[in-house]
Amino acid sequence: MPSRRNQHLLSPIKLLLPLLLLHPSAHAQNTTKRGIAYAGNPHRPDNNLLQSPSSPLSWYYNWSPYPNTNLLSPSSLEFVPLIHGLDGAQDPQTRRQINSLPESSKHLLSFNEPDGTTDSGGSSIEPEDAARAYIEHIVPYRSGRARKWLISHPSTTGSPRGLDWLRRFNESCYEIDAEHGCPTDFIAAHWYGAFDGLVSWLRALEEFYNGDREVEEGRLRIWVTELALPQADVEATVEMMNASLRYLDESESVERYAWFGGFRTDDANEWTGDAVALFDGDGGLTRLGALYLGGEGNGFTEGQKGEGGARALALNMCLMVLCLGISVIMSGS
Repeated sequence: MPSRRNQHLLSPIKLLLPLLLLHPSAHAQNTTKRGIAYAGNPHRPDNNLLQSPSSPLSWYYNWSPYPNTNLLSPSSLEFVPLIHGLDGAQDPQTRRQINSLPESSKHLLSFNEPDGTTDSGGSSIEPEDAARAYIEHIVPYRSGRARKWLISHPSTTGSPRGLDWLRRFNESCYEIDAEHGCPTDFIAAHWYGAFDGLVSWLRALEEFYNGDREVEEGRLRIWVTELALPQADVEATVEMMNASLRYLDESESVERYAWFGGFRTDDANEWTGDAVALFDGDGGLTRLGALYLGGEGNGFTEGQKGEGGARALALNMCLMVLCLGISVIMSGS
């Protein structure tokens, strides 16, 4: 029973309960692995749908240390910063920015596709240079005075070239620091391709990182931070996502994953094709988008559009008041 001093809160909370019933899954209860590789989406209704209370998404990143706070709320989705390349790693402003992020941000990604070219979005770093920069600039985030971060090794392309780059990077790390090498807390992986290739790539990374680790040492878990099936039709892409979601959700070696496609079909790039997009040209969920957000079980259907403007803001404010009221009652009971 609530304490006497909290009984006055019951009346407004009763009025707000219907709103809670309309949105049964609160963000505070959202502990799924699922996130989004966020390339930017200027349409507020789309973003409101991605971060709505019934969405299974719990985190996002955008290839930088600067969150999209004007589009995605930090109270809805955890932002994961990334240090893209050598320039960012060496810039003192990067450290100031990362350490100023909300406490909900705890993980730090490093060096995006260093085996790839800058034209394709990679950071194009030689393994030896990456090892030196990682030890000098990335490792200190693990034991910083301001706060301690969980850090990842660089995320390479999902290819033999990427695995060879990681081998050379690891060798360089131990040449520089024979005792510690380049310590890491989790593995970041990219995959663009069919489902069976995804499984093979993650097994290769699991063997590379954990093959010699004893159980008591703690096995590193994988984050698939970019995932899509490029240049395929809708049927093939939906089939690939269906298989991938089941596998990733059930795999103990996978901690998180993020689909590349949080935009409208009109905004897809030529290389991926528009079948990867979660939204159609009018802002309605594609079949793929409804599937990624959990389908009808979470209240999402093909063609569904997000709310925008004052109505969505008012609803979110009501839900915040409701959660605050419940929290006060529970703390005083």
